Amino acid sequence: MISDQGQDKHSKFIFITGGVLSSLGKGIASSSLGLLLKQRGFTVTMMKFDPYINVDPGTMNPFQHGEVYVTDDGAETDLDLGHYERFLNQSLKRKNNTTAGQVYYEVITKERKGHYLGKTVQVIPHITDEIKRRFRTFDGQFDFILIEIGGTVGDIESLPFLEAQRQLWLELGSNNVLNIHLTYVPYIKSAGEMKTKPTQHSVKALMEFGIKPDILLCRCEQKLGKEMRTKIALFCNVHEDAVIEALDVESTIYEVPLLYAKSNLEELVLKKLEMPSKELEIDTWRNFVNRIRHPKHEITVGLVGKYTKYRDSYKSILEAFVHAGSINNTKVKVELRNSEDITEDNIQAQMEGLDGILVGPGFGNRGIDGKIISINYVRENKIPFFGICLGLQCAVIEFARNLCNMPEAHSSEFLVNDFNVIDLMDEQKKIKDKGGTMRLGAYPCNLITGTNAYKAYNTSEISERHRHRYEINNHFRPVLEKSGMTFSGISPDGKLVEIIELKNHPWFVGVQFHPELKSRAVTGHPLFIGFIKSILKNKKLIG
Repeated sequence: MISDQGQDKHSKFIFITGGVLSSLGKGIASSSLGLLLKQRGFTVTMMKFDPYINVDPGTMNPFQHGEVYVTDDGAETDLDLGHYERFLNQSLKRKNNTTAGQVYYEVITKERKGHYLGKTVQVIPHITDEIKRRFRTFDGQFDFILIEIGGTVGDIESLPFLEAQRQLWLELGSNNVLNIHLTYVPYIKSAGEMKTKPTQHSVKALMEFGIKPDILLCRCEQKLGKEMRTKIALFCNVHEDAVIEALDVESTIYEVPLLYAKSNLEELVLKKLEMPSKELEIDTWRNFVNRIRHPKHEITVGLVGKYTKYRDSYKSILEAFVHAGSINNTKVKVELRNSEDITEDNIQAQMEGLDGILVGPGFGNRGIDGKIISINYVRENKIPFFGICLGLQCAVIEFARNLCNMPEAHSSEFLVNDFNVIDLMDEQKKIKDKGGTMRLGAYPCNLITGTNAYKAYNTSEISERHRHRYEINNHFRPVLEKSGMTFSGISPDGKLVEIIELKNHPWFVGVQFHPELKSRAVTGHPLFIGFIKSILKNKKLIG
């Protein structure tokens, strides 16, 4: 419910910008503040505005941008939306993520249709007006709208977004718009002290664009002393109590909200935006973090994939293991294995020390043989296996080759032949454009009772998010079933296999969808929870 501020009912806007360098953690900082406000009883949504010209991240290389995060309504978005959903425990939508490409595309489309009546179309006001319109998409629907501006202050691509931010502050006033700037205070070992100059320059650049920060979040390796905070406040034109240290956390990003709560960050936000203070309920979150920090058990899982040089390519999977590990009171150590390096000759060495493996999603022929070899090894050696998207498809190929007398079995994505147990979906065969044309978003699935999937979910109907073009070829379903494969999850119309399993195995489950995208802090995801539990049982750590 929207807080009543006099006659009007509008949302309060909180902008989070970053300076000095990228990857400081604006997404985590934004998510942490969003959580704290929500745990004080307010309604919150979060938005990410990215300055790149791509219309969405869907066609971008995972090595450059990390994973593509897919929402229920089928949007391919920035991975920070995953942080937002995991911290807030609520699903976001297509409109929660905007790129510069979308903004320019919208304005140019309107110009082509004559919307601007012959006027010269310019960055100001036309681009900035479109950005402001998107800023206010959810205005009035939530108490707080947190907006993260991608990139760093000073990037040429970010200028229209910062200008739109400045204009919104001017239009709505300082009691409705709050500017938070995340910056860096490095510790220089050779000098034996922390340096504030990077923060000073970053704030100076921000103020040159007409934006005065209300709160500074200072990423630092050591605590900011009284003298340092006073200096930053003086030179950056903010109150000393608005200089908040954002210390590096030791064990998990989920500690960050607890640190901000100690610094009274959300109290300061409420005060500056003239909102009532409500009691903070943080015990559930604290217990969740304590289980991460002090687990009873420890296991090692191998993540076999093609993008292992950049861990953010599998960000949601890695976080899902943290969530499910906490619920199972277990530390899950995830070791990345590059499937391109796996061969028949070294498979035993590659799998040594792993209590289970997850074969991850991906596109293209590179590294496929290594995935299939890995699946064959864990199937024969009764090691718990979990396959996601391409992981399921590789499991079907391996099964068909070795248990269905089809040595030439393959996917038509890699090799077209008479034994394509994995094939392009019918509706995909005429599509030429690559962007936003896959099977995207949440789709329903019916589960078969008595299966591992049913036991994990404890329900017969689920909905999970997809991002793929290929499916199990229905022509081969009878022979796969006859050879011992269980189709434990099927689309309601019966046309698509969503989950496969093998009996007489500690855990051999493959899913066509992406369960990691619905894993949430505190509650986790049923399949990840079940997978970890199967490993604990297989190691006889639990009964």
